[in-house]
Amino acid sequence: MLRSEELPDCFYQNKPTLISPNTATPNHSLYLSNLDDQSFLRFSIKYLYLFRKAVALDALKYSLSTVLVDYYPLAGRLTTCTPDDHKLQVDCNGQGAVFADAFMDITCDDFLQLSRKPNRSWRKLLYRVDVHSFLQIPPLVVQVTNLRCGGMILCTAINHCICDGIGTSQFLHAWAHVITKPKPDITVLPFHSRHVLKPRNPLQITHTHLGYTKTTLKDNYTHVDINQYLQSQPLVPTSFTFTPLHVLRLKRQCVPSLKCTTFEALASHTWRSWVRSLGLSPPSLKVKLLFSVNVRRKLIPELPHGYYGNGFVLACAETAVKDLVTANLHHGINLIQQAKWSLTDGHVRSMIDLLEDKTVKTDTGSSLVISQWAKLGLEDLDFGEGKPLHMGPLTSDIYCLFLPVVGNFEAVRVQVSVPECVVEMFEYYMMDGLDKEDNGDINGFHNGEHNGFM
Repeated sequence: MLRSEELPDCFYQNKPTLISPNTATPNHSLYLSNLDDQSFLRFSIKYLYLFRKAVALDALKYSLSTVLVDYYPLAGRLTTCTPDDHKLQVDCNGQGAVFADAFMDITCDDFLQLSRKPNRSWRKLLYRVDVHSFLQIPPLVVQVTNLRCGGMILCTAINHCICDGIGTSQFLHAWAHVITKPKPDITVLPFHSRHVLKPRNPLQITHTHLGYTKTTLKDNYTHVDINQYLQSQPLVPTSFTFTPLHVLRLKRQCVPSLKCTTFEALASHTWRSWVRSLGLSPPSLKVKLLFSVNVRRKLIPELPHGYYGNGFVLACAETAVKDLVTANLHHGINLIQQAKWSLTDGHVRSMIDLLEDKTVKTDTGSSLVISQWAKLGLEDLDFGEGKPLHMGPLTSDIYCLFLPVVGNFEAVRVQVSVPECVVEMFEYYMMDGLDKEDNGDINGFHNGEHNGFM
């Protein structure tokens, strides 16, 4: 049993290797859309999986080399196609993904005890590539860490400029499919061309896009940058698991009643709790909620099946601090629904055209950002030795994640890091009154008083 929350060091018996596609793949430069190469997305999505029983390293390596034939951009390298680094592309050269294998002297049960709140020592579970810039990091880095009990932790870092959460889930399931199926034909083939999301000529910026800003020198002296404040503080990860009954109780706080999804209720509640705990002022200060919305089916025509790029945009809800913290959930839910409904084909195309101006940035300065990992099937990954005991991010950040709960499809785990000085206040606002037993809640739940996630 671990004596502290810090993980011990990993032991690497072998140097990391490069896993390349096991047959020839296209060799070309892959265009990235304006939704792909936003500066906001220039990082790797880092997943952590804990399995009770390890999978043979040779099987993982061989299957990875097989699946990279179809997912060949992940075996390439990011490059710039303009001298100022404002436009990225993928050099699909088959150079390969980084694969590291290690041993850590802990058990699955040891890790499960720590699994609610990540800490910095978890970073030991993913090999750190020694490079000088983000562009030099291979798009896919994998570490398999075998445990004392015979279990395994799988960590992956997948470049967000190449794909979104749907794409990462699609790739991971394709990798598992190659191992577990006698005939390893991938059921959903990735569609790599991003030209379906090219900006129009001439550009047509026909909508207002609250989620983006074009900062000037003057703005730097007048704009309240919440994001900058958060990053200057000691941050503590928080995590809350919301069951269907919790969500039902939240929806009952919405007055007047408003039909809404689980996501809308939880997003409104988290946004409100976050703003209240930070004590933001003045009351007239505008605050935003940015949240990811899949637009694959909102576009005309719809994006091709298996589209392998960023097929989401950030919807934006905005209101004054005083209106958010003094009202009940109805106010936030209504704003979130309006933001979702506004994302028509015309709105998204206008956003793509707007992003042709590389001085336009995502406005994280006054925003809580929520990324939806729940309902992507990430928790169902099975490499042949059973589904994971735990699935989640490798690290915790000021961006809020809605995570799946292993073994409970209807539950959602909300994770976000907040300043140490407001942790208790945030936890209070997030769970206040939600754990009270009430027969009316149970009856309402059994009578179908709950809706879908999205």
